[in-house]
Amino acid sequence: MIRRLAAALLLAATPAMAQQPSPTLETVRARGQLVCGVSGESPGFSLPDQRGDMRGLDADVCRAVAAAALGDAGRVRFVSLSPQARFTALQSGEVDLLVRNTGWTLTREASLGLMMAFVNYHDGTAFVVKESAGVASATELDGASVCLIPGTSTELDVAEFFRTRRIAFQPVQIGGVNEVQQAFLAGRCDAWANDGSYLGAFRAQHANVGLRVLPERLSSEPVGAMVRKGDDRWFDLVRWTGYALIAAEELGVTAANVDEKRGDSDPAVQRLTGATGDLGQALGVDNGWAAAAIRAVGNYGETFGRNLGPLGLERGPNRLARDGGLMWAPSLR
Repeated sequence: MIRRLAAALLLAATPAMAQQPSPTLETVRARGQLVCGVSGESPGFSLPDQRGDMRGLDADVCRAVAAAALGDAGRVRFVSLSPQARFTALQSGEVDLLVRNTGWTLTREASLGLMMAFVNYHDGTAFVVKESAGVASATELDGASVCLIPGTSTELDVAEFFRTRRIAFQPVQIGGVNEVQQAFLAGRCDAWANDGSYLGAFRAQHANVGLRVLPERLSSEPVGAMVRKGDDRWFDLVRWTGYALIAAEELGVTAANVDEKRGDSDPAVQRLTGATGDLGQALGVDNGWAAAAIRAVGNYGETFGRNLGPLGLERGPNRLARDGGLMWAPSLR
């Protein structure tokens, strides 16, 4: 009897709990705009183009969430944030969402009141050197000066790398991405440590200089979209928007065919495109939320190829799981 009563109470409470509004989504709707924190200095992830429009994998995540939440990918304002300011900006509500090459770590979730909604890129800390230095491995950097951006997990990665190998290095801390890359090119340091993806893009942009990204990866760094703790409905919307882009690639749904695919016979495609089911209602948005996101930026493979392909970055671990990578989506049902 007691178990039956508890079950009945749980069932009665579930619909009410599911309909709790998201304070962040309500703020975004009232404003009519998503405010998204990005780097603004990271080629392939977030960097203004010649017209001043923010482009990149991270920028596309912001647009996808705006499309899911507001039905319009253009209703997003990008805020460029330094590594030192990014977490405070999210904690304080200056931005609704942070998609800034930010790694997923225990302390950021346990101590900062933030949560990783989903991973949009698997990265790792690496070193870049000039080919003229004749260095082929990071283990040859004993005594080298290394440019670092303060306030990032890269500092810890580099310190641990040298300490565990009992070799010395001289940190050269410089405030921002543009400043540190200019310092490295000017010879103020022997090597520069940063995300491997950024260094690969940097090398491609400066092909005439002769740069080498060393083979070692100092960390396994899943990066992606972060939100504040305490708003589970907003977390759900951001998380499942990211998964919708991955699911779209798995199911062959693209920006070009998403509307046509509403008539597909596959139930998974029907749910993804909003032809059947009430997935959007469960998230507090229109049932066409995922279709709007896909229509705006394409599936995960499309946004990866558009933003990172021209920089020569291979998908590697960012391939779909069925292709040997780490990207997969739970069932949208």
